[in-house]
Amino acid sequence: MVGIVSYGTYIPKYRIRVEEIARIWGENAETIKNGLGILQKSVPDFDEDTATIAVEAGREAVKRAGIDPKEIGAVYVGSESHPYAVKPTATIVGEALGIGNEYFAADLEFACKAGTAGIQICMGLVKAGMIKYGLAIGADTSQSRPGDALEYSAAAGGAAVVIGKDGVIAEIEGTYSFTSDTPDFWRREGQPYPSHGGRFTGIPAYFRHITSAAKGLMEELGLKPSDFSYAVFHQPNGKFPVRVAKMLGFSTEQIKQGLLVSHIGNTYSGSSMLGLCAVLDEAKPGERILLISFGSGAGSDAFSLIVTDEIEDFERTPKVWDKVMSGEFIDYGLYVKLRRKIKFG
Repeated sequence: MVGIVSYGTYIPKYRIRVEEIARIWGENAETIKNGLGILQKSVPDFDEDTATIAVEAGREAVKRAGIDPKEIGAVYVGSESHPYAVKPTATIVGEALGIGNEYFAADLEFACKAGTAGIQICMGLVKAGMIKYGLAIGADTSQSRPGDALEYSAAAGGAAVVIGKDGVIAEIEGTYSFTSDTPDFWRREGQPYPSHGGRFTGIPAYFRHITSAAKGLMEELGLKPSDFSYAVFHQPNGKFPVRVAKMLGFSTEQIKQGLLVSHIGNTYSGSSMLGLCAVLDEAKPGERILLISFGSGAGSDAFSLIVTDEIEDFERTPKVWDKVMSGEFIDYGLYVKLRRKIKFG
């Protein structure tokens, strides 16, 4: 049995409301909220970046697991906002967590699905007997051009999961990926803000890849939507995951526990993994969870997980929703300062 042994999360405390962003750009806040299904988003503090978010989520995951950090044989950090263009985030995390020096480490980048790619790599290493535990992290402090539609959703946060065979709280019974060269969203080296293909990001990108990954996994495992107690989909906004759930035959009840985007925005590589952690906060033994990430460019990773009896004794506080619903609201002036959107010289 290979699966999730532990998990940890981190969401910055600052929030900015849709109304505040709309006020600056002279847009109708109600139209934005109804269109995106987002009320507010998280904002990283001046000294918070992907590395600090990854470290905090990793620390919580390792502490909850109750394992010696030196038993972790791999660290993979997935993000599209690594603080260094040349220098790994994974080594910063390993050093901060006291993992030692004998471990596999790498930074991963595949838009918003890089964290789940890390889960798959750790699964393979654990199954092969090359490591005892692996740490997979998805974290981001996503960028958005001032005045662009992304400014209402691009947020910050992260989640970390420990993968292993001992003390598994959620067994991974299967994983499936669907990938294509679909250029719906991109940012070239040296460019501060990403570009996107507008409506092209929907049907050819998000919906095609998520539905294909979901159907592929369910067909491979002989499962159907009613076999799952929960489903978590990547959350670029509040509308897409609800729509794709309906397309696949999942109910609102199955997705609501993991649907965080309306209160913290799109945390990119942390998005689907944070949703999974929110579900694990409430899941009971025997329940099955469907997790599907999406990364522009484009691809989706699908997982079917079965919650085990081990979760009954697992420390699940503070809960993800408690972190989501706590926070301090800021104005647009402080927001642009914290996000370094004011350039000098």
